[in-house]
Amino acid sequence: MVFKSFRIVCGLRVAALSATLAAAAWMFIRTPRLIPGLTLAALALFQIYALFRYVEKTNRDLARFFQSIRYEDFSQSFRDDGRGAAFRELRTIMAALMDTLRRTRSEKEEHAQYLQTVVQHVGIGLLVLQPGGEVELINAAAKLLLRVSSLKTIEALRARSPELVETILRLPAREKAFVKIEDDKESLTLALHAAEFRLRGRDFKLVSIHNIQRELEEKEMEAWQKLIRVITHEIMNSVTPISTLASTIGDLILAESPDTGDAALMEGRKDIQEAARAIEKRSRGLLHFMEAFRSLTLLPKPAIQIFALRDLFDRVGRLMQAHMAGRNVRFSIEIEPETLGLDADTELVEQVLINLLLNALQALEGREGAVIGLRAFLNDRGRVQIQVKDNGPGIPAENLEKIFIPFFSTKATGSGIGLSLSRQIMRLHHGAIHVHSEQDGWTVFTLSF
Repeated sequence: MVFKSFRIVCGLRVAALSATLAAAAWMFIRTPRLIPGLTLAALALFQIYALFRYVEKTNRDLARFFQSIRYEDFSQSFRDDGRGAAFRELRTIMAALMDTLRRTRSEKEEHAQYLQTVVQHVGIGLLVLQPGGEVELINAAAKLLLRVSSLKTIEALRARSPELVETILRLPAREKAFVKIEDDKESLTLALHAAEFRLRGRDFKLVSIHNIQRELEEKEMEAWQKLIRVITHEIMNSVTPISTLASTIGDLILAESPDTGDAALMEGRKDIQEAARAIEKRSRGLLHFMEAFRSLTLLPKPAIQIFALRDLFDRVGRLMQAHMAGRNVRFSIEIEPETLGLDADTELVEQVLINLLLNALQALEGREGAVIGLRAFLNDRGRVQIQVKDNGPGIPAENLEKIFIPFFSTKATGSGIGLSLSRQIMRLHHGAIHVHSEQDGWTVFTLSF
């Protein structure tokens, strides 16, 4: 029979210990046998040790319980071991507390996982930094914006943009800042907003990063469109009657110019007629000019379809052959991968590429070793990009910010509409166009879809 009651077991152990001690005393007193007496004495000592250890089992359980709480090890079990009602209640409470702590930690981990999932899927880039610049957290949106797979310290971004690193480190809490990043692949305008908080005795800075380049371009284009609509409306309303009146004056002079023999009068009528024709011609030219600018606000909605970029590039290459004939220009086409496709309006994209290629060809006029390249590939973010590059003289730095502005042109015969129209077409595709140019180096126009 196995006894599990604490009191019974203690009583039996005390009784056994008493019997052993009595037997050992009898051996030493009544008989001259030393070895049996010593054996019984050793047995008595062992029984004393076992009794203390049995009594102290509750203390060991409590120590194990508190150690589990201290080190957050909630895998320990405290079930009833049959030592009686008093101990059963204690172990039941300990087991219940362990279950509560285990459940609380599980809920805490689920909540942390939930927040981590939200942070990783939010569309705005988020960085959590220590005061020294060590990165505690970076979400997926920030990795895409900064083109990194991981980030341990903010200093790792200094090679790409020292201004960005300095702004992040020095940005005060509840303040905003704007940083522009440019390279040969894209142009970003980042809006930064900082907040500070303290967690477990440590200071952290939370920095949100949002690319507002597209919003800025859209607002700029909308402003230009409004201005163009007003200007074209007013100018056309004013020029149309001028053209009509000039034509009428010319017709009247022509109808009322019989030879009167007065040379001075005839010469005067002839001058008036020529002036009227000149006014009419210039007015019609101005009307045609304004009609061209109205195209910026009258672009059709893109007819989106999937097509192979190889087909588009081959078609554009054939169209450009006539313009390149007789010129010492090397033209190359590169597509990575070869089967790369695009969801877009093929005619509008073709219009943009032809405009960029013609601009590149004009920039290479009279230049030795001229090269024009047309390339399509997937960028670091998995988006389709098309590049048109040439090794012409380059675009002056002061003009890089102006070339997409309507009416602005560096060519004497340019209308300043081609690149503005290209940007508008890319905007309708929810994309962007960016230029990177080096003096006497490569000029690269990048279309990002």
